Amino acid sequence: MKKMNKWLQRCRAAGRTFSAALAMFLLNGRIAYASSSINQSRLALGTERLIKDATSWLMVLAPIVAGLLIIYFCIRRSAADEMDQKKWNNRIVVAIVSCIGAVIGSATLNIIIGYYR
Repeated sequence: MKKMNKWLQRCRAAGRTFSAALAMFLLNGRIAYASSSINQSRLALGTERLIKDATSWLMVLAPIVAGLLIIYFCIRRSAADEMDQKKWNNRIVVAIVSCIGAVIGSATLNIIIGYYR
């Protein structure tokens, strides 16, 4: 019981410290604006192009890889027994959902990057 009380006291002290630090951060916050030279720098433009190219490749490669995996999983499912067929069915569903998630994520990044132009 003593250990629990000490632990609770430490948690309360940590909570008070965290809330005080958060209050100071929120009350003393300053807004910083980037100068116009940062958005035209090589680093910013290169990063923007890298993200655009990576998301374009992801939108192409994700369905191809998912299709190949689904074909492989279907072949393995056809050779499996009843218990293993359920696992292969789950893997097929996961491959489809992952493909959809990758395409939607890369499209979202492309849209976000498009607003910075």
